[in-house]
Amino acid sequence: MANIISPAFSGGDGSWHLKVKVTNLDLDKELRVRGDLHIGGVMLRLVEELGMKRDWSDYALWWPEKNKWLLRTKWTLDQYGAHADSKLEFTPMHKQLRIQLPDLRYVDLMVDVSVKVFRSVAILCKDLGIRHPEELSFLKPLEPEDLRYNFSDDPRRKKLAQEIASNGKTPVVSPDTNAYVREKALLNHSQNGHDRNYERSYSPFGTMNANGTLHNSRFDSSLNHIGGMSNTGWSCPLATTPASLTSDARRNLLRPKSLVEKARINVSWLDSSLSLKEQGIQEYETVWLRCKFYNFYDLNPKYDPVRINQVYEQAKAELFAELVDCTEEEMLMFAALQHQATIKSRDPAAFETDEVDGQTRYDEDEIDQALSELQATLEGSTLTSTPLANSGKDITSVPELGDFLRFAKPKTFGFKSFKKYWATCHDQQIYLYKNREDAGRDPVYHLPLKGCEVAPDVNLSSGKYGIKVEVPSEEGMTEVHFRCDNEEQYAKWMAAIRLASRGKTLADSSYAAEKKSILAFLSMQHPAPAPTTNSSGMNSVVELNPEEYVPQRFLRRAKTGKLVQRILEAHANVKDLSLCEAKMNYIRAWQSLPDHGVTLFVVRFRGPHEKNKDELLGVAPNRLMRMDLNSGHHIKTWRLNTMKSWRVNWETQELHIEFDNETVILFCSSAACKVVHEFIGGYIFLSMRSKDVSQNLNEEMFHKLTCGWV
Repeated sequence: MANIISPAFSGGDGSWHLKVKVTNLDLDKELRVRGDLHIGGVMLRLVEELGMKRDWSDYALWWPEKNKWLLRTKWTLDQYGAHADSKLEFTPMHKQLRIQLPDLRYVDLMVDVSVKVFRSVAILCKDLGIRHPEELSFLKPLEPEDLRYNFSDDPRRKKLAQEIASNGKTPVVSPDTNAYVREKALLNHSQNGHDRNYERSYSPFGTMNANGTLHNSRFDSSLNHIGGMSNTGWSCPLATTPASLTSDARRNLLRPKSLVEKARINVSWLDSSLSLKEQGIQEYETVWLRCKFYNFYDLNPKYDPVRINQVYEQAKAELFAELVDCTEEEMLMFAALQHQATIKSRDPAAFETDEVDGQTRYDEDEIDQALSELQATLEGSTLTSTPLANSGKDITSVPELGDFLRFAKPKTFGFKSFKKYWATCHDQQIYLYKNREDAGRDPVYHLPLKGCEVAPDVNLSSGKYGIKVEVPSEEGMTEVHFRCDNEEQYAKWMAAIRLASRGKTLADSSYAAEKKSILAFLSMQHPAPAPTTNSSGMNSVVELNPEEYVPQRFLRRAKTGKLVQRILEAHANVKDLSLCEAKMNYIRAWQSLPDHGVTLFVVRFRGPHEKNKDELLGVAPNRLMRMDLNSGHHIKTWRLNTMKSWRVNWETQELHIEFDNETVILFCSSAACKVVHEFIGGYIFLSMRSKDVSQNLNEEMFHKLTCGWV
């Protein structure tokens, strides 16, 4: 019987037929090629055979079976491994996507889906006028169902595996990426071919082209409504967000009900080292753009009106969804700042530029403040108003705080019992003595502060100024409490302990600024003697609906009328702030919360002495925290500056982190290991930023630190 040779392999010169689909024309073509033909030649021959006069510069070859772009035009088909059975696509590299911005607005944009996500976000942020794009990234939209299970235990993954097995096709999902994103994409496309989230979302401002220009007849009419008067030269409509356009979106926010669900919400971050298309993102799909790393560098009102607004709106959304905890007094302060920002956003004068002959005009007070800050930086902060135990020593010695404080070490059972001690803080250590005369002798307690966790325990209405400190010890983290007598004393000691936790002493130039910010934070929480109802003409037209300002758990505690009254009382403290000042104060207050910037993951620690149970890993800009799954109690803290190396075993999905004195091995069950790895590497990358070096993004360094392959 004669051998039957497929037509695809016919040709004595070694040529074969290559099938290429032109996606936008829904046209299939066959080209006779040889393995030594380079990719550029394939595209040129395809365009010639199509015979259509159009701009093909944005088109490239995509290999669906291998889930990769063929972008190296000088490489040959043999080098890429393409053969006669390969089916390629000739498709545009820019696709229209629906992007939900941090302020919860949707915009339709042309996005490059062929470059790595890190680069794609950088291009997008440049078009939108957002500096420091390394702080942001894309997420796959989440649904309430995503919070029910850990990623590794999600039954939908088993269903997907069964569907794939029945189709006889295995998806290309590399172990060193976020499999959730790709698998979710396969689930969404299995029925209707594109993301169903697209139909549920809408774009209140219409579409936005590649240069960031929004076009929609409705947008022009809304421009005056939000205060972005076109005749004043204001060119950034994204620098303010109408409350009416995001109120519905805030109501539909995911609200995790536990620490575990807060951890599961981090499952959908896209892999920064792969392109959007490689992760299954197709045209017309929805992705979220969010601030990923909570290490905001150089937020400058002069250069960052859009960036400040987007960070401010994401902070509002996180507080509204209760992703970050705060006290009732703090929540009233946030509501007051939000109310002030809303009032000012409706005032056209808030958007007028302060320029004379093309140059920015500065007030004398601003110049004096800048000079004072420069002097403090050069000379180091002074503690002249602080009682010093070493006042007679050489001025080159490290400053020391000394004060009477009440101290308690919680017992296993029973209430905390506070006792007054003479406390000194020196060189990242706190020493407690029975009385002042015993200072310098053996202390009753010695608390090393480096690597500690510190949180406020303040209730202004009852005059409570407490500081909760979790101190590293051999058994883990030991919790202790301090009580101060007044705001001034509280600010001094809270600033000192915060600096010590970061490895800094009282001699650091940032001590004065830290203390000042703490006092400012407290001053905004004081209730005013009288509310500001109708104190200005603008106030009378701004309706204060508590449901737009306060999370659900606070709404349930008080009647609407009483809550409005308390918000207006708090607003009296901030009624003189400008729009930008209100937003910046909101952001600073958000950053002062204990839980701010901590990204959670459900993990299991490995090792001979580890218990096989779920725990939490908290990843913050400067540290990693081992935490109790139910209470959130800190079991141990590791500073990133003590980390010597980290690597991933992609087969077992285990992360190995080597510190100065120990090696930590963990498995993440709430997200792919790549997500955890990228957060750690990303924060290390951000810590390397400095005004002394070029601010051009070092993409190669970012990927070395985050991709896991060094």
